[in-house]
This record gives sequence, structure tokens and C-alpha cells, in this order.
Amino acid sequence: MESLFLRQLGWIVIGAAVCSLVARSLKLPSIIAYLVAGLILGPWTGLVELTGSLELISEAGIVLLLFLVGLELSLDKIKGVGKVVLLAGLAQVALTFAGGFLLSRALSFDLTESVFLALALTFSSTVVAVKLLEEKQQFNSLHGRVAVGILLFQDLVVILLLTLLDGFKPGVSLDLAVAGESVLQALGRMLVLIVAVMTVSRYVLPRPFAWAARSPAALFIWSLCWCFFVVAAAHWLHLSEETGAFLAGLSLAQLPYNHDLRRRVHPLMNFFIAVFFVSLGVQMDLGAATKEWDLALYLALFAIAGKFAIVMFTLARLKFAERTAHFTSTTLAQISEFSFILTAAAVQAHWVSPRILSLVGWVGLVSFSLSACFIIYNEVLYFWSRHLGLLKPFLAPRHNPKEVKPRHRFNHIIVVGMNTLGREIARRLHERGESVLAVDTDPHKLEGLPCDTLLGDVEYQAVLEEAELPHARLLVSALRIEPTNDLLAFRCKQAGIPSSIQVVDLSVTDNLLEMDVKYLMISKVDGIKLQNRELLRRGLLKA
Repeated sequence: MESLFLRQLGWIVIGAAVCSLVARSLKLPSIIAYLVAGLILGPWTGLVELTGSLELISEAGIVLLLFLVGLELSLDKIKGVGKVVLLAGLAQVALTFAGGFLLSRALSFDLTESVFLALALTFSSTVVAVKLLEEKQQFNSLHGRVAVGILLFQDLVVILLLTLLDGFKPGVSLDLAVAGESVLQALGRMLVLIVAVMTVSRYVLPRPFAWAARSPAALFIWSLCWCFFVVAAAHWLHLSEETGAFLAGLSLAQLPYNHDLRRRVHPLMNFFIAVFFVSLGVQMDLGAATKEWDLALYLALFAIAGKFAIVMFTLARLKFAERTAHFTSTTLAQISEFSFILTAAAVQAHWVSPRILSLVGWVGLVSFSLSACFIIYNEVLYFWSRHLGLLKPFLAPRHNPKEVKPRHRFNHIIVVGMNTLGREIARRLHERGESVLAVDTDPHKLEGLPCDTLLGDVEYQAVLEEAELPHARLLVSALRIEPTNDLLAFRCKQAGIPSSIQVVDLSVTDNLLEMDVKYLMISKVDGIKLQNRELLRRGLLKA
């Protein structure tokens, strides 16, 4: 039994790795690769069958996936657009659900199937949208913040739906009259959990997590500990594990260490996410879905074109500029990872047949693929849509001067390593009127600095992207860690940014000079020069 489990797990990892390489070369989201890997390993070849052990790992993947989704949704990202996001999110969810339900009924699905298909079409993928926005460095743009705000609203609605489903017993007909009391109890338990988690996050967690942030390993373990603690609390309250995981991530997203935390937790989650989506692909009934390819196509077109039109229309009514509304709409034109979770829960409860899960899987493959292309090439798509007059019916204003543009760093100096030297450099540059960004892995070392700060490890490319290295005027490293300094020098050379690096070991100077480091801060040599200069000034040394 153990050998079967390891063999099947091995096939899943190999299939996910190979398909993800292909997807990466095609600039497609990894979720598509994992679903295709599941199709290949399951229905097409029969190499993998879903066993109890794999289902357990798949469930862990769902928990960690939703924890990561929660971590992405810091409320700071939607400052200044909160009210319009609430209105836009409410209108988008209501209109998309209504449209999806009417379409499903027109395609001859029964009432229950239409409800769950409409829910699957309503929500957009936080994982896909956030990943591609980060790759395009548009995460902090206005349309990026609006998209994240709508995604946050959607995710909260999904958590509410999962709680409602907890009020029904699997296998029992969806009778609201019978299950009303159970639903109210479930909502009450969710409210208790939300209040408890957010209260602890605000008043208890900051200090221990500030201590843990000094050690990357400790921060990683503490975050997982908090995740599974909240999941256990949700289970104790008879709520879904998904609800607990999402709330755990959402609570940590409000801490100042969320960016660094997300980068550290991401690798572990990638493994479990891969197992979950590959397992999902294994479960897909290709035979039934292939015979109904036309139904899957209609649903996919609504998930892309219909949702685009609904979001575009909604944002235009809220007076967002045409470009902002277009970019936001293309970002949300796909279904969500929650679509699979909700549909799988409905299949497990015997409310819908596996045929519906297969249809949702095909809609996911199509919508993820096309929306990824739309996000990657959103500037080109906007140009041609505007040139062909396709956006005129939405009556969106061409420009809106009231839109608050996000602040971007430009022509700034990045100072890495807040030891005594780094803090002094950052202070003096700031006093001279320079725009300075101080970077360190220890939040305590960043406290009290007058300049802008960023918590993170510069060995991660994502940290340098957040520091906007390509737009910097200079990078100064006060670190005494030679491998990291070598990496920073290399990154600066790649970006064409001058650098100043502290040197501890004189044997590495040639290597740094080869990477075009403009100035080497050699403490011993500089100290001797200062001493000689002072001795000469006092007449104790002859010139």
C-alpha cells in the first residue's frame, strides 16, 4: 500500500513538473499545467487512481491554497478604493450569478445544477490574477488594487457560501425550510470565529510574529502553526477547514510581515497546490464532458466575455476611466479555484453529478488559458479594443482626474542591511534630501528610520522587484554576507544600476569589480585612511 502511494505521488510530481515547464514556456498559469497533468495521468493513461492517501494530501493542498489566497489580500492594497470596490464587487457577484444561472437554465440544466454552475462562473481566480499582476509589475497599479479588492469581496462571499453549505447535511435535498436552523447556527459559528481570529491577530500576534520575523525559519513555522490552529478551531466549531485556512491567511495578511511571509510559505504551498489540481484532473470524467463540448464552450465564453462585460459596465458606471475598467475586467475574466472547491463539495454531497465537475474543469482550462493571455497582453488588447470601437457601448470616461494614482518609487537609493553602517548611510542620505528605501529582514532594525522601509530578504527576486530596482539610482549594500553581496552586484549589473558594496574579505574584490560595482566600501582601508587624515591634521604624521 505504501509503495502504491509513493509511486502515484511520484507520478503526480513528475507530471506536474513536466507540464508546468511546458506551461511556463507558453506563459500560461501553473494551474492549467496541473489540470492537464491530471488528465494525462488519470483518464488518458490510468497511471494514477485517487486513493485515500492522495485525497488526504489533496485536502491539505486545499487548506494551504486558501491560506495563501488569504495572505494575498492585505487591506492596505485597497486603500482609497474601498467604497467603490464594495459596490463593484456586489454588482459583479449579483449580475454574474444571475447571468450564469439564466444561461445554465437555457442550456437545460436542472435547478440545482444551474445554481452551482452559476456559482462556479461568478468568482475569479485570486491565484491567477495576483501571480500575473506581479509578473507584469502591475500589482500596485490602480486597476491591480481594484481587481484585488473585488477578489477580496468575492472570496468573502465564497467563505459565506461554504459556511452555508456546512448547514446542510450531505446527501440531503437542498431544503431551506428544513436546514434553516442549521444554516443560522453555522453563520453564528463563523461570526464567532471571524471575531476571535481578527481580535487575536490585531492584539496578540504582532509581538510574537515580530520576534519570529528575525528568523526566516521561525516565521515560516509560526505561520503554519497559526494556519492549522485556526483550521482546528474551525473544525471544532463544525465549520469547513477551507474557512479556517482562509481566515488564518487573511488575518496574517494584515501584519507588516505579510510580504516576506508569503514568499517563505509559497514553495511548500506550490507542492500541495500541484497535488490538489492534479488530483482534480484525475477525477474529471472526460467521456461525459467531451460529448458536451458545446455546453462547456458556452459556459467558458460567458466566464470570459460575459464577466468582462459585466465588470466593464459596472466600473464604467462608477466613473472609472476606460483604461482602468478594461484592465480590471481582463484581470477578472476567468473562473476561480473556489469554483472547483464548491463544485467538488456539491459532488461529494450528491447534489450534482461528477459531470458538472468535469464541465467546470473544462471551463477552467479554457478561461485560465485565455485570461492569462489577456492579462499578459492587456496593453495591446486595450489598444485594439479601443481602435475598433468595442469599448464605446460601455460609455466609460476616457480619463478621470479623480482617480488616485498609486505611488511608484523612481530615482531612489536602495540601502540593504540595517546594521550600524547601513542605518547611518540611510539617515545621512535622507538628511541630504535623497529618496531612500531601507531594506532588512529584521523588522526591529527598520524601526525609527526616517526614510521608506521594506521588510524582506534581497536574495528573493520578488523583494528587489518590490523595491523597484530597475528604477533606482543606486543600490548600497552594508551587508557583511559575501554570497548575498555577490548576488546583489549581479542583479544590479543585470538591471544597469550602479552599486556600492561593503567588502569584508579582500579576496572577493576582483569578483565584485568584474560585476561593475562602482564603489567598494572596505571598512579596514577606509578606517586607516580616516586615521591617517586625522593624524596629518593634528601634525602627528608628516605628509
